[in-house]
Amino acid sequence: MARSSSGRKKPNVLVTGTPGTGKTTTSSFLAEATQLRHVNVGDLVRDKNLHDGWDEQFACHVINEDLDPLIQIDGVSSDLGLHHLVSLISGIIMGALQKHVCDELEDMMEEGGNIVDYHGCDFFPERWFDHVVVLQTENSVLYDRLSKRGYTGAKLTNNIECEIFQVLLEEAKDSYPEDIVVALRSDTIDDINGNVATLTDWVRNWCPKPE
Repeated sequence: MARSSSGRKKPNVLVTGTPGTGKTTTSSFLAEATQLRHVNVGDLVRDKNLHDGWDEQFACHVINEDLDPLIQIDGVSSDLGLHHLVSLISGIIMGALQKHVCDELEDMMEEGGNIVDYHGCDFFPERWFDHVVVLQTENSVLYDRLSKRGYTGAKLTNNIECEIFQVLLEEAKDSYPEDIVVALRSDTIDDINGNVATLTDWVRNWCPKPE
C-alpha cells in the first residue's frame, strides 16, 4: 500500500510528459474521479503572470527564459568575455521565476490532494509528490496530435525528438525516487481511461504515513 513521506492527509500526484501526451485530459479525468484538485501549472503561470515570455517549442509561457547572449554593462555592449556572466544571470533569473511558481504552490502542496499537470518536473521539490506519472505516446500518434495543434518545423521536430529520447522520463527519474515514478502509455482514449482507472485505484489505496 502506498504511503506518504509527510504528514499530509491526501496524496500529491505529478502528471508530466511531452506536449501532446494527454497530461491535461488525464489530470482532469483523474481529478473528477478522485475529487483531488487539478493544478495546471501552465494556467497558473499565465494567470499569476509568473512567466518570462512565450516558449514556441512547447507552446506555453516559460518559467526559465534564457537571457539574450548580448548584454549591456555601463552603456557598453559586448558579447566577448561575458559568457560566464550571462550564464550566471540566466541562472539567477531561472531560479527566481521557478521559486515564484513554487511559492505559489507551496501551501496547497503541503496540504495535499493535488494533481499537478506540467511538461517539466525537475524544479519542483522532491518532497511534494507521492506519485510521479510520465505519459508516453507513440511517435506517429504524437506527430498527428501536435500537427493538429499547428506545430510545424523545428517546433514539431523538437517535441517528437523529446519523446523519442524519453527526456521527461529521464528527468523524472533523476529528480524523484525511482520507486514513485511510473511511465504510462497514452496513445488512445482507451489508454487514458485505463490510466485514470489505475491511478484512481492508487489514490484510493494510498494512506498517510504514521507520524
